This record gives sequence, C-alpha cells and structure tokens, in this order.
Amino acid sequence: MSGAHGRRHTGGTPAGPGGGPRYVPDAPRYAPDTPGHIHATPRYAPDIPGFAPRQGEPADPSPDSKDPHPKGPDSKGPDSKAPHSKAPHPKAPHSKDPRSGAPGGRIDFGTEITASLVVFLVALPLCIGVAVASGVPAELGIVSGVIGGLVVGAARGSTLQVSGPAAGLAALVAETVMEFGVAMLGVIVLFSGILQIVLGLVKLGRMFQAISLAVVQGMLAGIGLPLMFSQLYPMSDSKAPGTPLENMAGVPGLLADTVTNPQALIAAGLGIVTIVLSFLWKQMPGPVKKVPAALVAVGIGIAVAALPGVEVKTLQVGNLLASVDVPGPGQLSGLASAGIITAILTFTVIASAESLFTAAAVDRMHNGPRTRYNTELIAQGAGNTIAGLLGALPITAVVARSSANVQAGAKTRLSRTLHGLWLLAFALLLPQVLALIPISVLAGVLVHSGWKLFAPDEFPKMWRQDRGEFAVMTLTTLVITATALLEGVLFGLAAGVVLAALRMSQTVIRQHIEDDTAKVVMAGNATFLRLPKLIDALENAAASGKPRIRLDLLGVTHLDHACRNQVEEFVAQQRGAGLRVELLMPDLTKSPARAEQTEVSEPVSEPASASASAEVWDYATIGTAAVGGTGPMPSGPGPTAEWFYLDTRPMPSADEWGFSRSTPRP
Repeated sequence: MSGAHGRRHTGGTPAGPGGGPRYVPDAPRYAPDTPGHIHATPRYAPDIPGFAPRQGEPADPSPDSKDPHPKGPDSKGPDSKAPHSKAPHPKAPHSKDPRSGAPGGRIDFGTEITASLVVFLVALPLCIGVAVASGVPAELGIVSGVIGGLVVGAARGSTLQVSGPAAGLAALVAETVMEFGVAMLGVIVLFSGILQIVLGLVKLGRMFQAISLAVVQGMLAGIGLPLMFSQLYPMSDSKAPGTPLENMAGVPGLLADTVTNPQALIAAGLGIVTIVLSFLWKQMPGPVKKVPAALVAVGIGIAVAALPGVEVKTLQVGNLLASVDVPGPGQLSGLASAGIITAILTFTVIASAESLFTAAAVDRMHNGPRTRYNTELIAQGAGNTIAGLLGALPITAVVARSSANVQAGAKTRLSRTLHGLWLLAFALLLPQVLALIPISVLAGVLVHSGWKLFAPDEFPKMWRQDRGEFAVMTLTTLVITATALLEGVLFGLAAGVVLAALRMSQTVIRQHIEDDTAKVVMAGNATFLRLPKLIDALENAAASGKPRIRLDLLGVTHLDHACRNQVEEFVAQQRGAGLRVELLMPDLTKSPARAEQTEVSEPVSEPASASASAEVWDYATIGTAAVGGTGPMPSGPGPTAEWFYLDTRPMPSADEWGFSRSTPRP
C-alpha cells in the first residue's frame, strides 16, 4: 500500500507517529536475481524497538563500514562476490570534469589560447575607452584589465566569466574623480574590494540576487542612457558639459558646432562608422565576424588618422608602470570623510551586483560548471583590492568579454587568465601603437555599449508583462539620470518594496445586513496599507443601526498590529455603546508545539448546560479560535470533533521490513 495512511499497526511491526509504521527512508531496494524471487537484505535500524535482525546479520553495522549500500539495479548487497561488483564504472569519453570544465578533464590548449586572443582583442579597446570616459589616464584602464585577467581570472568562482573595467561604472568613476580626484580613487576601490571579500566570506554572495529584476534593468538603463550622451562629445572631439541633464541639453549645440568644423566632422564620422559596425558586424560571413567589430573600427580609425590633413585627437599614452599610484597616508586620511564612505559603499554594491548579475547571464550561455557566487565575490574583491593598491579603475565582470570568451569555445579559466597576460605584454612592448588610436573611435565603442545597457526593447516588454514593474523600472532609470547612481538605485529598491507590499496586502472585505446583524467578513493579508478600507467597513457597520455586529476575520492569513489595534478599539467602543459585537479571530500566533499538543490531546467535552444568555459559537474550521462575544469562551472542540493524523509518506514494502512474501506479517 502506498500514499496516505493512518491505520494503527500492532504486533511485531514497529510503530511510528500516529500509529503508522515507522519508515526507514534509506532502506535499500534490491532487484531480483531471477523472476519471481527476491533477496531481502534489510538495513538494521537498532533505534526501532522490537525490530531484531535476521539470523546471520550483524547486530549493529559500524557507521565506518565500507559497505556503501548501493541502490542500483545491479546491486547484490554488501556481501555480494560478483566479479563485476567492484569494477569501476568506465568514464564516458566526453564526460566533463567539474573542476576543469573541459571534456574528460583535458584542456584543449589550442582552443583556450585562441579564445584568449579573441577576448584580448575585445578587451583592449574597452579598457582604454572606459578609462578615457572615466576621466583617468588610459594606462589605468589597461592595469585594471590585466588584474581582471591574472587575478580574478585565476580564481575559481566562475569558469568563463571575464572581468575588467566596465562601462557601467564609467559615469560613477567620472563623478568620483571630479569630486575627490584621481588620487582618492585608489582608496575607494581598495576598501570596496576589502568589503567585497568580507561579504563573500560571510556567505552574502547570493544576497545580491534578491533584488527586483525591474530595479536591475532600470539601473542598467540609467547607466547606459547618460553614458551614450556623455560620449557624443568626445566622439566629436569636444568636451562634455558635465551632468547627464546638461549633456542632453547640449546636444543641439554640439551638432551645430560639429557641422561647421571639418576636423570634428571627420572625428564624428569615425565614431558613427564604429557604431554602425558594432551593430551590423554579426551579419558578416562566418570567418569574418569572428574578428571583434571594435578591433576593426580601431584599425579603420588608425588608417584614417594617418592620412594627410586629418587632425583628429588620439590617445595620449605614457609609461604603464609610471601610471601606478599607490595610496599613501594622505589619501588614507580621507576615510574620515562621509563622502568617501558613501562612495565606497556605492562602488561595493554596484560592482558586486553587476558582477553577480553578469555571472547569472554567462551561466545561461554554456553548459559548464556553474558560478560559485560567494567565491566569485571574494575573487572580485581580491581584484579590486589589488586595483586599489595600484590606484587603478574598479573591476567588475563584463558581459561583452564574457560572451566573446564563450563564443570562442573556451572551456576553462585558462583563456581569461591568458587574456590578461596579452594585455600586459601589449602595454609593455607596444605602447606606441596605442597613441595612434583616435578617441572618437573609442567613444563610438562606448556609445554602442551604452545602447546595449539602455536596452530600449526591455521597456515595452516589461509593459506587456507587468505594468507595476514597468513603473519601477522607468522611475529607477529617470531618477538615476536626474540625480546619481546610488540615489536612483535606492529609490528603485524603495519603489519595488512598496509595490511588493501593496500586492501582498490583498484584502477582501465584504459587508452585508442579515436580519438584525451587520456582518463584516474579511480575508487575505490585512496590513496598514489597507487600513482606510477596513475603517470604512467598520464605520459602515456601526452606522447601520443594527443591535448586533459580527466581525468575521477567520479568513485573514496575516493581521498586522495596526489593523488588529483598529479592530480591537472598534469592538471595545461599540460594546461600550451597548451593542452586541461578535469577533471571530484566527489563531495566527499558535506555535507548532501548541499545535502538536492540541492534536494528541483528548477532546474536551462541552459543559452539560450553558447559560441562556451565552453566545452561540461557530467553529468555521478546525484549528481556528472564535474569540469575543459576551458569553463564556468555549474550552475546546465539541464531542463530535475528530482529529486525524495523516502520514503522507509511502508505506514500506514487505521486503524493506524483512518479511518474505510467503511469511505472513505479525
């Protein structure tokens, strides 16, 4: 017999809770050797009284026994001498080693090196472009890219995710540099990394997943929109006015100045070509589209900038090692500033969230090992700690590099680690090549990145799916654009919490008159957000003029303090005015111990007689208490009440208990 059972078993069968047999969940199931015959070798459970092992079986197998009790169809029991029972299972030729992510645990070095070169070509223009957009020397972007490859890339948190300076933090870094200077950037990044390590050590890596998707998408859109407008100016060899709103307002003047300046027009043309290539490059034939579009744009830009008469702005690159600025005591003293502390918290939250959201997206791109979120957060913290010590840009996981790594066929961490090595070698051996790259090309790359972050297609999609979440997403984007990243994210989180609270406070209140009684029936979650509706219902019941009021709250699943206090005050007020008020309240505070005690206790009989003036109490459901009225409170269920213990676990078979099919049960 299987399914629910509650029949009491007696005799030699051990009794479980409620009279049912005690079930040993780990008892093995053995397959028959031949049709019609079953070998039953039950596992002895010494803690069950009355259960004795069969003759010849050990009385108490040691927990350290080497018998694993296999459960497969080929198992013959722990004493089996079958020659194949000890043979190891052959490993599938294409099975994956979870530690390496490579088929059979072998690394295809050719594929990994090729993938690392592809990631390097994607990362190089992004590192430089993000540094320029952040208002710091281009060398610091390369330093952060090297750390993202050699430090974060060698860690075991994620297998294919690639880290480095991200466009999503460019606006935040630019604001920080403008307010505190480049020297304080290292201190902020350093302590943000330390805080990330602490969060990972206390297992809070998954905490960042408990954020509304609307807030996340609104945050990304709020990062991408200002990034696009801010990069329109360097794309035309001009300087951005400042804040996002000022940048947006200055676009008409920028267009007018660009049209009248031939050199600015050439620079803008290079930026537009870069943007067009970034959108259309995936439609190129197979072998060609494997080359990153940004690299092709950089090549075109270098060729055009070398033409006679062309005077567009190019990168000013210095010594990579000379750009390193280790924070000193003067910078560390800035930790006493509230603005620095706020910047540290902002960098920590945004960088951690962006890295872990990217990890979830990258995991959906491949079938290899999944990301270990706490380990990955520690790895990101280690990278940012080193970046802060060197005065470089903050590091996060980057979708563009990670997707390029996956599409290039990488299977292990080797590819992302090598890409950091190629960045380091290029910056040390060929720095003069960087000085040939036009700034407008890098600005075009970042305009495309900003468009992808903005993701305008997500807004109508969210509108169709959930208009409440659409409002949260839109408000988050607008507030970030109008103020700053931290303020916008906090506003979005608050809006998401309010939306969730409103949706959880679904309260149904019905009112009707029946004879001489005004009835109010309430069900659902009664919170302070529904207090006006509750007050209206109570006032209508009082104004009905009936001598009796019945408040039925048995359907309420949650009653917060504000609603409970309002109901109790109303009941006391109306009883003081001489009305008869019945209050049916759910027992929402019953502890599991009290519930268990109630189930096993004997029914309590009703009193033989009751006062003529006592109220009639209705028990709508088993386990709920009706409280209130002018009569005595009932002491328990009536004599016809029945309590059932329902055990939903399947009944064990005879073989699991050691009974053969020919032997009757006790």
